[in-house]
Amino acid sequence: MNKNKALEIINILKNIIENPVCELDYNNIFELLIATILSAQTKDKRVNEVTKILFSKYPNPKSLMEAPINDVEKIIEPLGLYKMKSKNIINVSKYLFDNFNSIVPDNLDDLMKLPGVGRKTASVVLVEGFKIPAVPVDTHVLRVAKRLGFTKSNDPIIVEKDIKKFLPKEEWILSHHLFIHFGRYHCKSKNPECKNCKLNHYCKKEI
Repeated sequence: MNKNKALEIINILKNIIENPVCELDYNNIFELLIATILSAQTKDKRVNEVTKILFSKYPNPKSLMEAPINDVEKIIEPLGLYKMKSKNIINVSKYLFDNFNSIVPDNLDDLMKLPGVGRKTASVVLVEGFKIPAVPVDTHVLRVAKRLGFTKSNDPIIVEKDIKKFLPKEEWILSHHLFIHFGRYHCKSKNPECKNCKLNHYCKKEI
């Protein structure tokens, strides 16, 4: 892999993916943060069904931190891991209220201080909420980056560094969305659509 080849791949992906945007529904950055936490190991479509109900009842950190946990659990139960996720989003809300005046911070270090928020979730909030260049690495990004030769690692932090190494900063946000959509709808974990793929000759098929 080199920088020219990396840009060639991104330009091809731009032609494959028509509308590479975040598929989580949200009205503000707090809702984005909560939806992203809830999206772990869950499809965005199902998260959107749940957050529509959740945010209508608890639209801000104060209301969510004061919500009865059994009610929150009942709302998000369809997502799985609902007990842990309920606790996390209530604790995040309380932390925001107590430490950040209910305002979601706009930097990685402060975002990662939030209970249950790791590097990937924090990076998604930076990219989508604040339009700050970052490369969140989820399972789709990791898989696509390996198959297309951006990295050989399974460590998300190393994968992030490798992608950043080959792409200019101004391409990070769009590339993140392109990788996710390509991995979600084309270069799937099982039964990837390889036959007519325009990136076939870049693909590390042994992976």
